Amino acid sequence: MVQYEREVLAGNPASSAEFNWQAHSVLVVDDEEGMRSFLERALKPRCGLVETAPDAEHAMRLMARLHFDLLILDIALPGKSGLDWLHQLREHGFAGDVILITAFADLDTAINALRGGASDFILKPFRVDQILNSIKNCFQRAHLARENFILRRELAGLSADVEGLVGHSATMESLRAVLRRVAQMPSTVLLLGESGTGKEVAARALHRMSPRAQRPFVPVNCASIAAELIESELFGHLKGAFTGATESRNGLFYYAHGGTLFLDEISELPLALQTRLLRVLEERKVRPVGSEREVPVDVRIVAASNRKLAAEVAAGRFRQDLYFRLAVVDIEIPPLRERAEDIPDLARHFMNLLTLQLGVAPLALSHGLLAQLAAYGWPGNVRELRNFIERSLILGGFPVDALSARGDVLGSDADLSLDEVEKRHILHMLDACGGNKSEAARRLGVSRKTLERKCADWGESVT
Repeated sequence: MVQYEREVLAGNPASSAEFNWQAHSVLVVDDEEGMRSFLERALKPRCGLVETAPDAEHAMRLMARLHFDLLILDIALPGKSGLDWLHQLREHGFAGDVILITAFADLDTAINALRGGASDFILKPFRVDQILNSIKNCFQRAHLARENFILRRELAGLSADVEGLVGHSATMESLRAVLRRVAQMPSTVLLLGESGTGKEVAARALHRMSPRAQRPFVPVNCASIAAELIESELFGHLKGAFTGATESRNGLFYYAHGGTLFLDEISELPLALQTRLLRVLEERKVRPVGSEREVPVDVRIVAASNRKLAAEVAAGRFRQDLYFRLAVVDIEIPPLRERAEDIPDLARHFMNLLTLQLGVAPLALSHGLLAQLAAYGWPGNVRELRNFIERSLILGGFPVDALSARGDVLGSDADLSLDEVEKRHILHMLDACGGNKSEAARRLGVSRKTLERKCADWGESVT
């Protein structure tokens, strides 16, 4: 142990300055007090959180209230051995890395450790640089796995993204000021507004301006996931938890740890899952499907809805307690018709963005065209404008007649309510698509489930 002490004193935390150790947490489980002290002194100057425990029982109590990215686990523990506990941890859904350490081992033990889900296997006595390299490799693998998952989701939704809030109207400047202030707080945020107004853009802006900006932003559209799968999608599941669960899987809360989870179309969550989400928000713990173990999580929730949640509560479709838990800060994203002066900026933005994506030459945005665009009501909001610019680039010209036709269908009667305008526009789009709900939903910029729900509300039979 004297050699350990010398190496700890000689260790230089700055030597790993290129790697962000402070974002990670470690639990050391070893019955030797000297080993616990050695590892604690080596890791505390580097890692954000380091805790120690003499056995599995004490360790489980710590894990019930704290999140750990990594366990350093001795095999020879009193009571339950480290290897037995490792198998139990994996069976109950622990997804973090585990480094097993031991003074006595043979090939069978090493093989059993790796089969049990150990990330590394180190023999005592070991040098401080040996354990630090093993820890760093674990952290980097976990970071790359999360980053890879997030990038795949980013690429899948890239075509619908707009980078940043565009526009210089007083409405947008006011919205920016509110987002800038709220971003610094850890509070849950509820974004409200019609479909296509840019609620995900606002959510991303909140994340980028927050202290969590260097951690993941994970978006999920609650309306696009089948009701029977969304619990597993959010919280993860264990192998065999349900039919088709051939392997364990981490949920979106796991991938968003330390960052922001954006729950779009939150009103579409089934009531049973609303209850589970409320518990997660209150206790900051998730339980994977099929697991008895709750896992602490550190995630900021930003939710969004294109429906008035207060009305959904009154209708019994949304839990009142969850609504109040989400609406700590509620922000209304204005429809495009209320900030028509931003349309030229948005049109230019989409033109620049889409010419690069499509690989085509830009089209000239004349003053006359911009005036026509500003005069149109844009019931599909920013998403509809983006689709119009994309369609124009594909066709090689602006189909302004289509806008005029839509205006005729919507009617010029100033007494029409917004709901009636929306209904006429959606039914017109369905008619234009020959009743194809998927295509109409794509053009409108909403999910098929949302389209079906609206038609059902109107008593329209759509096949």
